[in-house]
Amino acid sequence: MKGCRHLMLAASLAVALLAPAAAQAAPNNNNSAKLRAAVTAEGIMEHEAALQELAQIDDYGNRLSGTPGYDASAEYVAERAAAAGLEVMFQDFDYDYFLGDIKAPVLSRGATSFNPGIIGGSVAPFADFGTMFGSATGDVTTTLWAVDLKLPSTGGSTSGCEAADFTGMPAGAIALIQRGTCNFAVKLANADAAGAGGVVLFNEGNAPDRMVSVFIAAAPFDNGPAVGASFQVGQALAGTTTSGSLGTTRLRAGWYAGPPLSTMNVIAETPEGDPDNVIAVGAHLDSVGVGPGINDNGSGSAGILEIAEQLRKTKPRNKIRFLWFGAEESGLVGSQFYVDSLTADERARIAAMLNFDMIGSPNFVRFVYDGDLSDTADPGEDALDPAARPGSAAIEDIFLDYFASQGLASEPTAFDGRSDYGPFIDVGIPAGGLFTGAEEVKTAEQAAIYGGAAGVAFDRCYHMGCDTVDNVNLVGLEQMADAAAHATLRLAMNTQSVNGQRGKGNFKPEDAEPLPAPAAG
Repeated sequence: MKGCRHLMLAASLAVALLAPAAAQAAPNNNNSAKLRAAVTAEGIMEHEAALQELAQIDDYGNRLSGTPGYDASAEYVAERAAAAGLEVMFQDFDYDYFLGDIKAPVLSRGATSFNPGIIGGSVAPFADFGTMFGSATGDVTTTLWAVDLKLPSTGGSTSGCEAADFTGMPAGAIALIQRGTCNFAVKLANADAAGAGGVVLFNEGNAPDRMVSVFIAAAPFDNGPAVGASFQVGQALAGTTTSGSLGTTRLRAGWYAGPPLSTMNVIAETPEGDPDNVIAVGAHLDSVGVGPGINDNGSGSAGILEIAEQLRKTKPRNKIRFLWFGAEESGLVGSQFYVDSLTADERARIAAMLNFDMIGSPNFVRFVYDGDLSDTADPGEDALDPAARPGSAAIEDIFLDYFASQGLASEPTAFDGRSDYGPFIDVGIPAGGLFTGAEEVKTAEQAAIYGGAAGVAFDRCYHMGCDTVDNVNLVGLEQMADAAAHATLRLAMNTQSVNGQRGKGNFKPEDAEPLPAPAAG
């Protein structure tokens, strides 16, 4: 494959990151039951805690591809994988970043910090605030100034519509402006003329949980950071004050407009196994810019790292290639780059791709990718390369049969190329995987089956700053990681159901390793 460089261990960093690694002493987890017993939520959360800490490097607050937090995350998984006996390479590439903040935005006053999200995103419940499209970059800690607010209000605010609304505001202050009556551009132009050093523009009470979305390019304000916020945020900041000082507040935001960012994929494969029958096991390692991304997708990344470590002494019949992709959040850039780097022969050697993107959602459902498209109402002619269909259906069956053997309900989810398996199925490589849900809302029927709360998003912190270690459901994480471990080992030993190639030795073709008694739930 093109563009790869081998891992060069930096001694000091290796000592710091590899000290906890006990995988070298792991037993030979050469069947499903033993591997699943070894892959634990506790082990995965050790990696998750490390990823959250790495997100704070240089105060970035994220693991966005091309930032210090992502680079350190890539080194972390690479070094842990190398310590587990895998052959590790980095695959470098550049990409255009267009989603906003390169550092996580901040809006805080005293001990109160508000939850950032991607403005304009379809997230429920909605974030507290987000960076306006095209906002200037800045980080200011100064006076927050209420600009002729109308509180409480469900409509009719004229805040910021007149230059006189800003009378008394000190130069450089952050202007707290309420939506209503006049055009956003008028409000921002008046804030600009009054010398505001930043803007928080919040909604009216008739849409209390929605952030304001503004294109700065169409509204003249370039003095400093500008964010849109919900009505609840404006009300919390203002209290009963409608005009005047609201105390010292920090505001950091900025729309990245720099050159392409340099980043990498991490590739780690077993030295053993048939190189002509490769099992690719992937997850995206990057987060969005607003937070550390510990469920999306620290959970998948940490999960496959834990599987890799617990396979330390196992000798697979087929080569396993673990892949941690960069820049997924910018449109599957890393996985597309990887697939494009392969020759036709190299693609043909990949028997199957397993993808794990968000496997620890707090209000989870056990979703399995609909590999045979039997539960897809209108897949369309181009939904899946015909060459990938039979194998993808077989991979789906591996997961469905596993959950059934454990007495655990599961259900199909769209197999539409939304995650990193997309570039693989586009070139005819069979794929499958697991998902625990993102911004969509859990139904009453799903709550009755899986537990959790009906009417609440599967992941209430999807693409928000609150996607931290506290956002991971350990029960769901363990169940999905066990299923991932089972499927990985099953295919690593035998791919007959996917491509007709039987495993070597006496490994049973249908992987009839004894399983524990069915679990509740």
